[in-house]
Amino acid sequence: MHRELFNREQLKEYRRNLRNTPTRAEYEMWQGLRKHRSGGYKFRRQHSIGNFIADFYCPELKLVVEVDGVTHDDPEQQKYDANRTQFFHNQGIREIRFTDGEVLFSVDRCVERIINFITTPQPPP
Repeated sequence: MHRELFNREQLKEYRRNLRNTPTRAEYEMWQGLRKHRSGGYKFRRQHSIGNFIADFYCPELKLVVEVDGVTHDDPEQQKYDANRTQFFHNQGIREIRFTDGEVLFSVDRCVERIINFITTPQPPP
């Protein structure tokens, strides 16, 4: 993919701020994904794709992992999320989502679901 699609300069400070102030669930998910604990794949935190910032992104798999808090229950946020998901799909990027509660209950179970998602053949987006 083109460099202008990923980690746009104008979002650099915003990405840095998000990395430095993760939610508890984002922190726990990062602990589960980092250091190749997720099947040997490398994930990046707060990675921008177009004008959107993914919580976690694996370039090798073209996979976004999102951790959604209660703000994602808001109808306007749901519209935004749907547009964002469509944008990712248009770029050939798959997405898997978890709630804060799922991550805080068992990050290991979430990482297992990610590994299953990775290893199960998926139709193209």
